[in-house]
Amino acid sequence: MINEHTHLRFAAAEDAPLIVEFVRLLAEYEHMADQAQATAENFQKYVFEEKKAEVIIVEYDGQPAGFALFFHNFSTFLGRPGLYIEDLFVKPEFRGKGLGKLLLTFLAHLAAERNCGRLEWSCLDWNEPSIAFYKSQGARPMSEWTAYRVTGPELEELALEFPGR
Repeated sequence: MINEHTHLRFAAAEDAPLIVEFVRLLAEYEHMADQAQATAENFQKYVFEEKKAEVIIVEYDGQPAGFALFFHNFSTFLGRPGLYIEDLFVKPEFRGKGLGKLLLTFLAHLAAERNCGRLEWSCLDWNEPSIAFYKSQGARPMSEWTAYRVTGPELEELALEFPGR
């Protein structure tokens, strides 16, 4: 418990449907609802069984209000692990209560506790409210880097090119 209204906790396996709900709400906010394919079974397998990622949930007055999904990456330059925030989302009706900052500061605390050299995430270029919030917390955009991604059929095709398959 953070205060009389706010509770922050690591998600448990029974939270998988709630995580799907948060992801769908985030996808709608980001105008990407057609791309949200994750299921509770995906989270059960990859988060809770295989431990590929971790999830924290923030509750306000006993209601699920937001979440963050994150995982470890590694910096070869620093020679240390980092934390990468895949998603951080607070439901619209709970915004303005400091919950986004609570999630972000908890992740910063966790990164420091785990001796990570970095806390990183991506933000859509059009998402001005989030960009302003992140900058107010001391984050700076990495404008000299461009993210690249291979998914779906392109990923399968690239994998087929591996000579040792």
